[in-house]
Amino acid sequence: MNVKELLSILKENKNKELLFEYSENKYAGTNYHLTEVKNVAFETVDCGGTINDWKETHIQLWESPTEIGKDYYITADKAVAILERVNNIRSLWLETEVKVEFGNNDFHTSVLSIKNVISDEKTLTVKLFANKTECKALEACGVSENSLTDTVENEEACCDPSGGCC
Repeated sequence: MNVKELLSILKENKNKELLFEYSENKYAGTNYHLTEVKNVAFETVDCGGTINDWKETHIQLWESPTEIGKDYYITADKAVAILERVNNIRSLWLETEVKVEFGNNDFHTSVLSIKNVISDEKTLTVKLFANKTECKALEACGVSENSLTDTVENEEACCDPSGGCC
């Protein structure tokens, strides 16, 4: 989901409480704050020597220790107001994939992708998931996409010092 799509969903559901589900039935606390919006540009080289470039937008959530037990979440329109304030200072990259950076005492800080957004009468829930790492140079490593089911064997083949990639 890109930033423009998320903003549209938030605007359509402006009075609803905004929840973030970071793991099955585990949510950022009512004490979360949307603390930072990051335009992130990646410039990478994979193990096969290929240059990769892409951009993302990261929204950081933080649980305030002084608001534990708060009995309501921020609303979608509050999130829109924050994102619009950010956009007035530093332009949002509307076409980039938006991810959520989150961590708390029960969950290590991670950058999570948006799986989907579910709306009901009172809430808007952003369901998140963690992406798995992947090799972008499968062919250079001698690994076919069809053989990815046997990960241990593939990791050994890919990362063998004589394998030509890593």
